[in-house]
This record gives sequence, C-alpha cells and structure tokens, in this order.
Amino acid sequence: MERRLLGRTGNMSSVITFGGAVLWECNQEVADRIIKLSLDHGVNHIDVAPMYGVAELRLGPWVKEYRGSLFVACKTTKRAKKEAAEELERSLERLQTDYFDLYQLHALDDPKELETALGPDGAMEAILEAKEKGLVRHIGITSHRPPTILKALEGFDFDTVLVPVNYVLRAHRIPENDYEPVLALAGERNVGVIAMKSVAKGRWPSKDHPKLPWYEPLSTQEEIDEAVWFALSQQNVTTLAATSDINLIPMMIDAAERFELMTEVKQ
Repeated sequence: MERRLLGRTGNMSSVITFGGAVLWECNQEVADRIIKLSLDHGVNHIDVAPMYGVAELRLGPWVKEYRGSLFVACKTTKRAKKEAAEELERSLERLQTDYFDLYQLHALDDPKELETALGPDGAMEAILEAKEKGLVRHIGITSHRPPTILKALEGFDFDTVLVPVNYVLRAHRIPENDYEPVLALAGERNVGVIAMKSVAKGRWPSKDHPKLPWYEPLSTQEEIDEAVWFALSQQNVTTLAATSDINLIPMMIDAAERFELMTEVKQ
C-alpha cells in the first residue's frame, strides 16, 4: 500500500488509516481479525478515541507488540484541562503505550467549544504539558466543519487536521462543508491532512439503521473504488480514515492498493 508524508510530522502514513470506531463493540477475536488484515496489507496509521467503546482495549495488545512500526493517533472530546489530562493518561494505559504520535482535539464543530479548548485551563494546556513530558509528539484537530478548522488554525499551529473529504460533499458544496480551503491552507503550512467519511453516501434515510457507521456508506466495490480514488486524488490529502463498517474495510483496502489518480471531476 502506498505511503504518503503526513505534513510536518515526518511520518510516512499508509493511505488508509485504521479507524478505531469499527471496534466499538467487538470482542477480541473479531477485532484481532480486522486489525491483522489491515496490518498485513500495510496499514501503519491507527486512529482511536476513548468514546469508541472498547476500541482502545482491543487495540492495546497490538499497539504494544508493534509499537515501533505504528503511528498511533488518539483523541479527546474533553474541553477543560483537568478532564483532558485525565483522559489522555487513561488512553495511554488502555492502549499499552508510553506516548502518542498524534493527539487530537476531537469533534470540535462548535466555535464556542474551540474557544474553551484553546483558552485558559482548556484542553490544549493539558496536551501541551503532555508534549513537554514526551507523552505526545504531534497535535491535531478533528471537525466536521471546515470553517471551524480554519478558525482553529488561526488560534493554534496544529500539525494535522482530520476533515470530511468525499465527492458527495464536492458535488453539493456550500460554505459549511467546503473542505478545499482547508486543504489549500494545509498545503501552505505543511499541515498533514487525514480525510474522514470518504465513502459516505449521505445521512441514513430513516431512523431504522445500524448504529455504525453514523452515515449511510457506499456499498459496492466499484462505488468504493471511485470514492477512495477521488479522496486520495485531492490536493494535500495523505490518508483516509477507514469506515466503521467492518465489512467495508477490506474493500477500502483493496481500492487503495489499486489506486488510480483522478485528474478530472465528472459532472
């Protein structure tokens, strides 16, 4: 699988990131199968968060065994310093590691929460202190709202951003979902870009739907090929966070291994 430079982190990340949300309610046996499949195909970038059920616990043994060859990214939804520091320490313990390659302020869609996280006694203070101790190497932010990411980059020089990138959003572009200004700024500042929801089709059409993923995904190999290739063809995108649908992960990996650069947007 192709690897790309993740901005100023210096890491050569696989173009597919293992998304920990897929392990939300998995037992260890099921988790082991999908983790092993991913690693066997060259995935070396892992993204996880405490809010993903038992995911940290399921990943822990693998992180411990393969720590030297993995880029481990974790996240916090806490906005205050004390709570964020406690959550970071707990994640280190559950993932059986002494440090995170990347630690991210997670799901920062609300500008008011962003102000809190970056302000006095905010979560960023905890992350910076952890970095001084060697517990965190790089700092990132995740958001579904590109305008919030742009605002965040005004207030702090993040090493990475995680943002939705897919052709459905591109076809229905409005200021609230337009990721292109984020990609352009990331290129100017050497900020690594991790794309999420690359195989999202849209919101679930009814309330009667699976718990995961949160969105209705594309489901055929042809559709996933096009979605993965489109996202990986966008300027400055390094890697795609894999879907939380365990049945689609092999299809995303397959698409990534056959990646073909798209040079035109079909109308």
